[in-house]
Amino acid sequence: MVRITLALIGLTLTPAFAADQALIDAAKREGTVTWYTTSIIDQFVRPASDAFYKKHGIRVEFSRGSNAQIELRVINEARAGRMLADLVDGTQTSLVLRREGYIEKWLPPNALAPRYVDPEGHWIATNEYALTPGFNTDLVPRGSEPRTFGDLLSPRWKGKMAWNVSPAASAGQGLVGAVLAEMGEVKAHLYFAELAKQNIAGLKTSARQVLDQAIAGEFPIVLQIFNNHTAISRARGAPIDWIAMEPAIAVMHVMSLTKGGPHPNAARLFFEFVISDEGQQIMAQAGEIPVSSNVPPGDPGLRPGPGTFRSIYFTPEQLAASTPVWSRIFDEYFR
Repeated sequence: MVRITLALIGLTLTPAFAADQALIDAAKREGTVTWYTTSIIDQFVRPASDAFYKKHGIRVEFSRGSNAQIELRVINEARAGRMLADLVDGTQTSLVLRREGYIEKWLPPNALAPRYVDPEGHWIATNEYALTPGFNTDLVPRGSEPRTFGDLLSPRWKGKMAWNVSPAASAGQGLVGAVLAEMGEVKAHLYFAELAKQNIAGLKTSARQVLDQAIAGEFPIVLQIFNNHTAISRARGAPIDWIAMEPAIAVMHVMSLTKGGPHPNAARLFFEFVISDEGQQIMAQAGEIPVSSNVPPGDPGLRPGPGTFRSIYFTPEQLAASTPVWSRIFDEYFR
């Protein structure tokens, strides 16, 4: 657990809405909020925590882990009668905790598009990820990269592509989902049979580390990486870019309020802060893709939509329901 008390300097931001004064007063009396997060500490968690402390004088104590690690920790602490977390986030974290009865049904006031808000009130998106291919620009001259699913079948790319095949979150599963949606069941299976002949390297690591392999020149093409990660690395001089291959799979990173957390008012105030335009601008500065329509990403082309590229959005519930089907097909052709 890390305690943040430093202030973030130099941001001039405008919030989307003002928090209720009664909530602010109650949150200040609590003085602290505890956040279990899957987000990268130095990229977003620390800047957001610093800005919140500067604004309200409320400390943010955070702990980072994977979706599964956060689920297990919250369940164990709650069953021991010590719910320590006030807020949790992740792509699917809230689903397991909701089934266990540890998620509070509450949403902050917001002006987000309906797709970013659980209609039953258990979560709201804080940012999104678009899964696309990436390519090493030193090894693949711009303009020669594969632009469509069909292009991936070119003999040129045989043995030169990689993706993440870790059991917890296989990138190949997402590509299966995108191809199924685009081609339909029959054509998709014919496509998978051909793609399997391309000898795609399966790396049992994270999508971020697969991207790093492309940057290092180990693979010219990597599949189903987060397009904003390529933008972050490219801005630092890495020879990497992403491909707007359509449709992309877009998934949501969502936040939920725990049931019985020790600082419910501070939790609600911080929740509101993260999805306000102020919090969303910090998200954009971190290289993430905000969900507020008022706040574009640092590179506006990263966000799926009209004028950029086509994607299929999956809520946490839809992702959980679809993944077993995708996994079964992926195992059939690519394991």
